[in-house]
Amino acid sequence: MTPVDLAYRKTAVEGASGFGLLVALFDTLALNLQRAAEAERANDLGKRGIEINHALLVIAYLEDWVRSGPGGKLADQLVAFYSNVRHTLIQAQVRRSPELLEQEMASVLQIRGYWQHADLRSGSSGPDVMPPANGLAFAALQSESRNSTWSV
Repeated sequence: MTPVDLAYRKTAVEGASGFGLLVALFDTLALNLQRAAEAERANDLGKRGIEINHALLVIAYLEDWVRSGPGGKLADQLVAFYSNVRHTLIQAQVRRSPELLEQEMASVLQIRGYWQHADLRSGSSGPDVMPPANGLAFAALQSESRNSTWSV
């Protein structure tokens, strides 16, 4: 990632609503999955590992964000979604399947669309942005088939 890319991301995040931050995290997760699939196809297991490890870090951050909130049905659904994504990432590595990674990317982008829609609909700051429960810093994220009947 170039210094210009990092500066752009930093500026975008600083001005983002809570929903906007969620959209940015889902974008990052989808990009990690896309890069991991490309690396798998190129037989670059090191790069695939780096991308999947970063995807797992993003998922952990998202889970901490949900767990530190008020809970409820949506929180339970999100925790189940993140668990399923994590499970599929492990399966994709074991099976060496770029297709599984791309299927997960499609699911991540679907949920991202829900958050984006909620952001546009709300016109407000969205959910409160709280630090994750276990102290993961957002700065760490800068390193280099589902039930879709619910909505935000």
